Amino acid sequence: MSVKIKPAGKLLIIAAVVAAGIYGVKWYQSRPKEAGKAVELGKVVLPDAPEASLNANAVLLSLPSTVDAVNGGSQITWERMAWNSQFSGMYANGGVRTSKGSLFDRAHLDITYVRQDDCNKQMADLVKFANEYKTNPNAAGVLITFMGDGMPAFMTSLSKELEPLGPEYQPIILPIAHGKSYGEDQVMGPASWKQDPHNAIGKCVAGVLRDGDVNILLKWAGDNGIKVNPDETTYDAEAVNLIAANDFLDAPNKYIAGYTEKRKVIAGGKTTGRDTTVGVDGVATWTPGDVNVATKKGGLVTIANTRQYASQMPNQTIAIKKWAYDHRTDIENMIIALAQAGDQVRSFTEARKFAAQVSANVYQEQNADYWLKYYNGIEEKDIQGMKVNLGGSTVFNLSDMANTFGLGSDRVDRYKAVYNTFGNLMVKMYPSIMPSFMPYEKAVDKSFLLSVISNHPELLEGKAIETKYASNITEAVSSKSYHIEFETGSATIRPASYRMLNEIFESAVVAEGLKLGVYGHTDNNGSDAVNIPLSEKRAAAVKAYLIEKGLKDGQVETRGFGSSKPVADNSTEAGRSRNRRVEVVLGE
Repeated sequence: MSVKIKPAGKLLIIAAVVAAGIYGVKWYQSRPKEAGKAVELGKVVLPDAPEASLNANAVLLSLPSTVDAVNGGSQITWERMAWNSQFSGMYANGGVRTSKGSLFDRAHLDITYVRQDDCNKQMADLVKFANEYKTNPNAAGVLITFMGDGMPAFMTSLSKELEPLGPEYQPIILPIAHGKSYGEDQVMGPASWKQDPHNAIGKCVAGVLRDGDVNILLKWAGDNGIKVNPDETTYDAEAVNLIAANDFLDAPNKYIAGYTEKRKVIAGGKTTGRDTTVGVDGVATWTPGDVNVATKKGGLVTIANTRQYASQMPNQTIAIKKWAYDHRTDIENMIIALAQAGDQVRSFTEARKFAAQVSANVYQEQNADYWLKYYNGIEEKDIQGMKVNLGGSTVFNLSDMANTFGLGSDRVDRYKAVYNTFGNLMVKMYPSIMPSFMPYEKAVDKSFLLSVISNHPELLEGKAIETKYASNITEAVSSKSYHIEFETGSATIRPASYRMLNEIFESAVVAEGLKLGVYGHTDNNGSDAVNIPLSEKRAAAVKAYLIEKGLKDGQVETRGFGSSKPVADNSTEAGRSRNRRVEVVLGE
């Protein structure tokens, strides 16, 4: 029996023409008459990070009862997709409705969870609530929760819907980051793609268009310099092509069934007048779609997933600004409860088992053992004997929430990097739908979390997720050369390159689980005695800039290669210019 964990509603972008305020219009209805050119996306790799827990003095709290609290507190309906990153929320509420003795009960909250997998319905329900709340301030609150990488598109669309109500009724992202996907969302493809990503060129991947899992494909392709054809109705032999799936189970089913379709062939962004038949070579899906591939057909391995791209899908929550400000104490108490719940779930098996049972009750599918299994994530062999990774999520404590929103000790805003990375990616991929997106500073309101951190420093006891870096990069995940300008014959960076360095910094923040290599190169003018030390000093200057911005020293390594690794012909000025570069490598 196939079971949804993060269904088709978990779309990355609402099929809407935002500028016109018209929603539900498919993107290809407004595309130019000429076929769109394949897009080469930016090379930003998302991080991997280990679990964390309370220290050895941690105490298991008494588990909540199974009886509804009915405590007279603020009534809230909280719509959630079925997703294991919400284990802390399940533990904090104690049941479908807040139960006696739960952390939310202690916070005097009366919250009812409603499974809602369709983000269009989530949007409609929040808009309906905003209209009701404007005339009835006693109306029960409504919150909606889904993945953070989809927020730029979702918030932009939702903001347009709410404009008639005025600025007080705009949507805001509350700093209630429950946790994140940690493996269950993935791209699966032939093992040859893992050996050489360029083997995916000219192939087709099935997935829900503009969904977070297709986003993984876009990032993986961009990281490896591979173009993606944005038009799912044509075929480009020089790019990875997309096959539209109705939902996350339809994508693997198309692969399993041997689905094919006829397409117009394009070259250079224009139709050629020729047709071809394409099939499904890879799949973008989430659990149990990956399980279906493994058990029913096999032959695909994990190409990239959110255990690797571990910052991509934090679990974020949206509220109406007016309601949130009217209920500031309630929201701050939610943050406190969820922070405590995150520490409990990460520290104690009993807490995880309890959260798994609540998940089964809320989602009304499978049992606690099932949800616990896929919360933890596993490695299994598929029907062909190939190893595949299935499932995996994790939850946050208060330290993780602080680090997520730039309120930790290093003041690096990690979610801002993710939000802007995927907002810009969607603008680049689908400019006719999404020419721009809501600015991060307008979308996210950190004041609630800042208040909790300021007034409850004792809750920061829980250890934050932390990456331990290898001493040297032994395997590169991505590589890109930058032409950073230095003063002639020196390692002094010219101000014109600061913008480029800031882009590198943001890439490194998003790729926090990977080590950053900064490698200096020169042309062949001059001797090694001069060029090698100069290239080393220039790499060190870039590192110093990035450390000053907030990167950890252990995350960055530097090397100077002088003229020993040219990428172009040194006999021409154009070639020498290309060879004078700083190469940035993300690896482990």
